[in-house]
Amino acid sequence: MASNAANSSEKSSDISISGPETPDEKTTAVNVLSDERNSKNDQVPSIENDRDSADVVIITGADAATHLIPLRDDFDNVLTFRSIVLASGLACFQAVMNQIYQFKPTLITIQGTFIVLISYFVGNAWANLLPRGDKFESKWRAKNGQGKLPWWILLLKFVNSGPWSLKEHSITAITANSASNVSSVSQVFAAQNLFYNLPLSAATVILSTISIGLFGYGLCGVMRPIAVWHTEAVYWSTLPTVKTLQGLHWQEVKNSKPLRYFWYAFTGMSLYEIIPAYIFPWLNSVSIPCLAAQKATGTKAETLTNIFGGATNNEGLGLFSLSFDWQYLTSVQTSLPLKLQLHQAIGFVACFIAMIGIYYGNGWDSRSLPFMSTRLLNANGTTYPVESVFPGGVLDETALFKHGLPKLTGSFAFAMLMANAAIGALIVHCVLFWGKDIIRAYQSAKEGRFDDRHHEHMAKHYKETPWWWYIVVLVGSFVLGLIVVLKENITLPAWAYLVSLIVGIIIAPFSTILYSRYGNGIATNNISKMLAGLMLPGRPIGNMYFAAWSHNVISNCVNLSNDLKMGEYLKIPPRIMFLTQMYGTIIGGFINYAVMISIVTSNRELLVDGNGDSSWSGTSSQAFNTNAASWALSPYLYKIGKQYEMVPVGVALGAGAVIFHRIFYQFFPKIGRFDISEINIAQFIQFAGYIPYNQSQTCVLLTWTIAGFYVQYYLRNYKPRVFKDYSYLITGAFDGASLTVLFILSFAVFGAGGKPHPFPSWWGNNVNGNYDWCPTSD
Repeated sequence: MASNAANSSEKSSDISISGPETPDEKTTAVNVLSDERNSKNDQVPSIENDRDSADVVIITGADAATHLIPLRDDFDNVLTFRSIVLASGLACFQAVMNQIYQFKPTLITIQGTFIVLISYFVGNAWANLLPRGDKFESKWRAKNGQGKLPWWILLLKFVNSGPWSLKEHSITAITANSASNVSSVSQVFAAQNLFYNLPLSAATVILSTISIGLFGYGLCGVMRPIAVWHTEAVYWSTLPTVKTLQGLHWQEVKNSKPLRYFWYAFTGMSLYEIIPAYIFPWLNSVSIPCLAAQKATGTKAETLTNIFGGATNNEGLGLFSLSFDWQYLTSVQTSLPLKLQLHQAIGFVACFIAMIGIYYGNGWDSRSLPFMSTRLLNANGTTYPVESVFPGGVLDETALFKHGLPKLTGSFAFAMLMANAAIGALIVHCVLFWGKDIIRAYQSAKEGRFDDRHHEHMAKHYKETPWWWYIVVLVGSFVLGLIVVLKENITLPAWAYLVSLIVGIIIAPFSTILYSRYGNGIATNNISKMLAGLMLPGRPIGNMYFAAWSHNVISNCVNLSNDLKMGEYLKIPPRIMFLTQMYGTIIGGFINYAVMISIVTSNRELLVDGNGDSSWSGTSSQAFNTNAASWALSPYLYKIGKQYEMVPVGVALGAGAVIFHRIFYQFFPKIGRFDISEINIAQFIQFAGYIPYNQSQTCVLLTWTIAGFYVQYYLRNYKPRVFKDYSYLITGAFDGASLTVLFILSFAVFGAGGKPHPFPSWWGNNVNGNYDWCPTSD
C-alpha cells in the first residue's frame, strides 16, 4: 500500500495556527510503518519487520536512524495558541532552572525530559479541563451539517483545538531549550560583578546574550548539511528526550509495558531523590577509603583526601567513590555511544595519573599550592587580589609588581594545557579523517540527495527554511553585538569583536560535527581566552567578552543544531523550528539576566570566597575568571621562558598527535578487528584534562563509567530489545523525576527563592566536614 502523502508533490503549509498539515489525515496509519530502507517505491514494510528491528544491535548513526527512531509522522498540529502560550511560559521556566545550575556545586544541564514531563502534564490539563473546540464542533455538525461554524466554536477551537499532540508538545520543549542554551554566558557577567565589582547594565547583558544566541543559530543554519542532515549526526544525548516524547504520545499505559515502567521509574525516583539531595547527601559520595581513614591527621589526611575525596568541588580525585544521586549522573552518561565511553574512561585514568604525578612531583611548584583550585593564587596559596591588580577591568602594572605574579595550581595549569591540545586535535581530526565526508555532505545537499531517511522525509513533505533567513539572523546578531561593543564599557575593541566572531565561525563546524557524532564536544573556552590574551593583554573583562562571542557562539551553535536534529526526529516543519528557536533565544536573554542578578546579589560572599557549600558554589565563575585573568597576563605567564610556557604549546601538541595518528592509520588501518580510525585523540585529550577544568564533583566519575558501560555495552549488545524499548525511557524518567524534585528543593529549602533551610547536621549530612567523611588536614 502506497502512502498518499508520500506520493504528493505538494509541500504542506508550515506556519499555521491550527489544523492538520496535510489534507489527508488517513496517511497517519501508513506513516506509522513507513521505512524507506525496505522500499524503493514507497512500499510500506510489514509490522513484523518493524518489530524485528528491536533485536538489531545499534552501533552506527545509520543504525540509530533506521532502527531506533521511527519514521512515523502523524502530520498533527504544531503552532497553536495553546503551544505558543505554554512554550512561552516553559521557556521562562527552563531558563530560570539552567541559570540556577550555573551556580550549583556541580554544573549540570537540565535534561530535556524534565521540561517534556512538565509540558506533558500542563498540556494535557489544558486539553482536558478546558472546553474542547473539536467536541463542540462534532456536536454542532451532527445537528447542522456542514454549514459555517458559529464564532464561539471557532474561538474554542482556537484556544483548545483538540488532544495535546506530539508536535505541540515537542515545539514547547524545543522552545524552552532554546531559551536556556545561552545560560552559560552569564558567567561573563557574574565574573564582572563578583570579581571586579563593576556594575552591569541590563542592556549590556540582554543584548549580548541575544546577539551570541542568534549568531550561533545563524551558523547552525548554514551548517545544516553536515550538522543536521547527515545520517551520522545522531546527537546521542538527545535520544532519551525523543524516545520519551514519542512514548508518551504513541503508547497507552494500559497497553504498553515500556510506558508503565516509565511511570514506575518516575515515581520511584521522585520519592528517592529527596534523600541524597537533601536528607542524606553522603549517598552522593560513598567512599569506603574515606570512611576507613577518617581519623587520619596531618599530611596523611591531606594525601588521603587528595586521592579519595570527591564530595565537593576541588576536594580530591574521588578515586573509588560511588554516587547514588541521579541528579549528577543523568541520562547523558548512559546515552553516549560506547566509543565515547571508552575514550572517557581511559581519559579519566590518564587524568588521575597526571594530576598525582604533577602535584607530588612538584611540577609548576605545585606542592606550595592546593592540590586542586580554580582560583588565581599568591605564592603562599592564598587568593590573588584580582580586583586590585585589574581596577576597572584593566591591568595596573604598579599593582602587579606590588603583589607579584599570580600562580596556578599544577592541576589547573595541566587542565589548560590539555584543553588547548584538545582544540588542536579536534580541528586536525575533522580535516584529516572527516574532510572528504564533509565535502560530500554539502554536495549531496546541493543536489537534493540525502543519506538520512528522516531528512529525506522532511524534504519530501515540508518546506525547508531558506538559507537567506539564516544569513539575515547572522547580520542582525552581528549588529546587536556591535552596539554593545561601541556603546558599553566592556573593554573590547570593535576589531577584537570581529576577530572573536571569525574564531567562532572557523571552529563551530568542527565542534558541532564532533558533538553530533559522539554526543560530546570539545570545550573551546580556553583557546578563545588564549587568543584574546595575546591580542588584548591586561584586559580580563575584554577577554571574557571575546570568549563569549567565540566560545559561547560555538556552544550555542552546537546546542541549536542538536535541537534542529530533534525537530527532524519528531517531524517538526523546518520553518516553525526556525521561528520558535528564534523566539526562545530572545526570551532567554531577558530571563537569564534577571535570575543571574538575583543569585549573585543574594549569595555574593559564598560565590566569591571558597568552594561554596552543598547548595551554591562560585567555582565555575572562579574558573572562568581565573582563566581570563591569567591570559590577560599572558606576557608574564605564558610567554616563552615564563613558568607556564607549555600551556599555549598544547594546541600544536594536540594537532601533532592527530597527524601521527593519521600517518599510522595510513599504514595500519586495522589491528585485528579494531579500526584505528575509531580512535579520537581530541576526545581522549579532553577527558585526560577534564577534572580540574570542569569542576564536577569527582565522586560521580566511577559511577558514570559503570552506568555508561552497563547500558552501552551490556544492554546494547546482549539485550538489544531492552536497550531499544526501555533504556532511553527509563533514564529519561529518572531525569525528569530527579530534576522535578531538585526544582522544588531549590526554592523550598536551598535558598533559590529566599532564605535557605539546610537539613540538620547528622552522620549522613556532615556539614561541618567533608560529606564523604574524608579527613581534613586541620
